[in-house]
Amino acid sequence: MPVEKIEPGAPESQSADLRADNLARLKALFPELLTERQVDGRTVPAVNVDVLKSLVGDATVTDADEKYGLNWHGKRAARQLALTPSTGTLRPCRDESVDWDTTQNLMIEGDNLEVLKLLQKSYAGKVKLIYIDPPYNTGKDFVYPDNFQDSIKNYLELTRQVEGGRKITSNTEASGRFHTDWLNMLYPRLRLARALLKPDGVVFISIDDRELSHLRSLANEVFGEERFIATITVVNNMKGRNDKKHVAATHEYVVVYSGPDFVSNGLPLTAEQRAAFKYTDERGFKYALRDLRKRGGPDRREDRPNMYFPIFWNEGLGLCRLERQAATDVEILPIRGDASEGRWRWGIDKVRQHLAWMHPKRSQRSGRLDVEHRFYLDASLAVDDDIEGDEGDDEDEETIERTSKPKSVWLGGEFSSDSGKRAFKEFLPGAVFDFPKAIDFLRTCVLLGSRGDDIVLDLFAGSGAASQAVMQQNALDGEKRRFICVQLPEPLNPSDKKQKAAAALCDKLGVARNVSELTKERIRRAGAKIKADSPLIDGDTGFRVLKLDHSNIRPWNPDRGDVGRSLLDHENHVLPDRTEDDLLYELLLKLGLELCVPMLQQSIAGKTVHAIGGGVLMTCLDKAITAAEAEPLALGIAAWRKALDPAGDVTCVFRDSAFENDVAKTNLAAILEQHGIAKVRSL
Repeated sequence: MPVEKIEPGAPESQSADLRADNLARLKALFPELLTERQVDGRTVPAVNVDVLKSLVGDATVTDADEKYGLNWHGKRAARQLALTPSTGTLRPCRDESVDWDTTQNLMIEGDNLEVLKLLQKSYAGKVKLIYIDPPYNTGKDFVYPDNFQDSIKNYLELTRQVEGGRKITSNTEASGRFHTDWLNMLYPRLRLARALLKPDGVVFISIDDRELSHLRSLANEVFGEERFIATITVVNNMKGRNDKKHVAATHEYVVVYSGPDFVSNGLPLTAEQRAAFKYTDERGFKYALRDLRKRGGPDRREDRPNMYFPIFWNEGLGLCRLERQAATDVEILPIRGDASEGRWRWGIDKVRQHLAWMHPKRSQRSGRLDVEHRFYLDASLAVDDDIEGDEGDDEDEETIERTSKPKSVWLGGEFSSDSGKRAFKEFLPGAVFDFPKAIDFLRTCVLLGSRGDDIVLDLFAGSGAASQAVMQQNALDGEKRRFICVQLPEPLNPSDKKQKAAAALCDKLGVARNVSELTKERIRRAGAKIKADSPLIDGDTGFRVLKLDHSNIRPWNPDRGDVGRSLLDHENHVLPDRTEDDLLYELLLKLGLELCVPMLQQSIAGKTVHAIGGGVLMTCLDKAITAAEAEPLALGIAAWRKALDPAGDVTCVFRDSAFENDVAKTNLAAILEQHGIAKVRSL
């Protein structure tokens, strides 16, 4: 079996090809849809629109301009941008990280569009909560003008890593592209973010009123209108901002969308809510009393006729029953306040199961008897009030204690921008960020949408507040949530009044003058304080730093004046300045393994061998493998693989230029295949 070389352009050399995945899904469902056409002399797959019309009905397929939806100039290009694979990589930076060997958190420095593409293979369908705080469309310049031809080049220009300086978009309100530029920035990022979301995941997007309506239309298209949860008003500035001509704005919004299986965790009960659970049953469990009659529509008998039936109260025995057993039994019916017939919350079978929980209650206004039922603080003991079916067992919940449903307005000093500024200045005094999000606001989002070891993704990390919120909430409730935050290393200009202090702080820290350096430093200091304040809690306050860059695999770019030299230079596909760590992390990305997956290391035949993900990926990236070393190396790898017993096929990767000759390469591959390792690749 030959060793397959990972060439530039091969699937293993780039991020997920979403267009190819979409075509594969279509072909699996409707193979007759796929055809071919010629483009620039190449045969490429195409969709037969006539067949599509015949399958779904001609009236439902249109390319007309007049159709319902949000359209703008550049939308088609922005959609294609999201589907274009990335050939970049993420390079590990151990020296800038905290607890590298043990942490499950990631801080990624780079343009989030390219980062989202690179995360597709490793994290598709794995992220529980996504928080997006995009640059607001204030009429000022913003630094996300995507180059549809070469996003990596665009990223390098943005961060002043290539000649040409900082490339920004002038997006004044006088521009006809005022909304267009912002939509072109956000649209491909939302599409890529959706692919990472778990079926039971949730997305929180912060926004002000300039783009709220457009964001709703955009998110309806990307996530589906049926996936809309709420638009929450967050009162974050009670004094009001003076940038409004007629009305001082005191609030922003957070728009919430979810996957099809999302269930909110709810919020912890307040002290006042807990006080309502003032009764104790014979087992010592706390409970409150709630009306059994349904209140608030649909609460009429005609809405659920089978949930209108009598309950009989025997005062002497102190029992509720469903059948009259004595002449003195009092019949209680669900009668509404206007004396019309209502309905109970539960069906007759559920009431029968829990008659011991029933107690009569006399209405102070009408004098009629109603029925109350026990409502336990321990949710696993309770019947869910929102379950209105006639049958079924009690619904056990994962949480022990009940939670409350959040309201659509979040009001309080803990949600204010001032609170966000104080939290930031606690760790980085002097530096200024415009309107940083409050930690308690972000903790509320984290509480509602995640628990356990869920992944929380922050696409526009800014000051790093969301990462701090995840760590703080873990310290409070003992969960193991993981965060991935992404921040563009946007340069700070010391001559800019608003950026002067932040640039000076970077100088004081001895780091580059850019926003991502402040993001990392804030997370480091916040993590250290959380650990110091809670020494008994074994929480993860570290993070791995990874930076966006060109692929480690050299592209074929010959010098036409010296093709011979180009061929010799291309013999080694790996760029000369890249390390073994760089190669390992590109392999994780391109082969679909998480970036904090466990890694083991052994010395076999004098070579360093890595076993990653329990052995599903094994690598030896030494620069020289002789013919004599090939056999003991292959046998050692095979023995280690057998001991690890990975759950799945094993991929084994080597440097192509490391092999002394074709004999060494062929022998090694043959021995590995004999021992069950069929996928052998080289860089």
